[in-house]
Amino acid sequence: MLKIGSGAGFSGDRLEPAVELAQKVDLDYLVLECLAERTIAIAQKEKKKDPTKGYDPLLSDRMHALLPVLNEKRFRIITNMGAANPIAAAKMTIEIAKEQGISCKIAVVTGDDVVKELDTDQEILENNYTVKDYQTISANAYLGVDALLPALATDADIIITGRVADPSLFLAPMIDHYGWSMDDYERIGQGTVVGHLLECAGQITGGYFADSGMKEVPNVAELGFPYATIQEDGTAIISKTPHSGGVVNLMTVKEQLLYEVHDPTHYLTPDVTADFSNVKLIEVGENEVKVSGGTGKEKPTSYKVSIGYHAGYLSEGEISYAGTTAVERGKMAETILRRRLSKEIPDMRIDLIGCTSVHRTSFGSHQPYEVRLRAAALCENQDVAKRLGNEVEALYTNGPYGGGGARKKVSECVGVVSTLVDRNVVDNQVSVEVFRYEQ
Repeated sequence: MLKIGSGAGFSGDRLEPAVELAQKVDLDYLVLECLAERTIAIAQKEKKKDPTKGYDPLLSDRMHALLPVLNEKRFRIITNMGAANPIAAAKMTIEIAKEQGISCKIAVVTGDDVVKELDTDQEILENNYTVKDYQTISANAYLGVDALLPALATDADIIITGRVADPSLFLAPMIDHYGWSMDDYERIGQGTVVGHLLECAGQITGGYFADSGMKEVPNVAELGFPYATIQEDGTAIISKTPHSGGVVNLMTVKEQLLYEVHDPTHYLTPDVTADFSNVKLIEVGENEVKVSGGTGKEKPTSYKVSIGYHAGYLSEGEISYAGTTAVERGKMAETILRRRLSKEIPDMRIDLIGCTSVHRTSFGSHQPYEVRLRAAALCENQDVAKRLGNEVEALYTNGPYGGGGARKKVSECVGVVSTLVDRNVVDNQVSVEVFRYEQ
């Protein structure tokens, strides 16, 4: 049976659990899902500065660690660490293979970048604006298995992509391995369920589940990553690296099943309109949950496109107060900042972290002995943004007394919205390129 492991759930995920999973489980595929909406917009900015950059910043570290294991165990890697520059990511990986003396074949999937294909009059899904209302940085379509299957057909050891829908990274090897028909929506829907469960790595093994005293998870510090053993009909057993920390049970799997799903009966992907509503979960052993019952219907006629845009400058300033009057001094500092900045920065947010930063109320509990004031605002003008941090820092000597640990920061803010693009527009530019190094 097919075994697919999850080696990363986001760009900054841990490296060690992926290596451990690859070493201890006889995988057919290891999928590294490292791309989020803002991640690719930031990567596009990096590529514009330097045409040799724009791929995942941890690509080198991950490949240095995984290539020796791949060479020994001969599984295949699928990853979207190519981000805005999959070609450069492949070239970097080939160089690492040469350095390690490991023969390697890489297939690169491109074509998700559709910034030049966008119609400025296209409507934005989240509001009543159109594309022309945004200062666009990037526009990337969520490709599906149609883009990945030709890459898998090359027998490449590693497939590197840009923006591909997260479940599709896992679904493609299922289709390729078992020869599923592209209109077999029952199996493709079930495969999408499995991909959705695996895509966030440690979330399903207890990482995003753990809650002290409420939902205990053993040895969270050594959290293991998940893998699925998948039958020909798409039924799968979710498990994790043997003897690792964490847990796989009905509760962790149910939480991940509902993660980022707005309508379980109508979950849109590039491959299928999936239906999660009849999914059946059964614990069949320790850290083993059987997943079945997913289905679906015809895929959408359009691709979703994630648009990254310049959203202004985020200004932040922080300072701490401690002692029996810490809260009162924090409130005094807030009053000072608002009097000095409200005309110039009317939409400033000020929180007393530990009192009001999350729930905006103390719930009648005792006053904390220490608080940290955080002031933040999104500004169109960079000079105005700098003023906020300067005013927070000035609280050091301009009162109230006893402030410490002040910091300030201004950073360009990347916003994300989305639109739809006809499939034909995207499909016509998708291509696969192969790179090789033979020892």
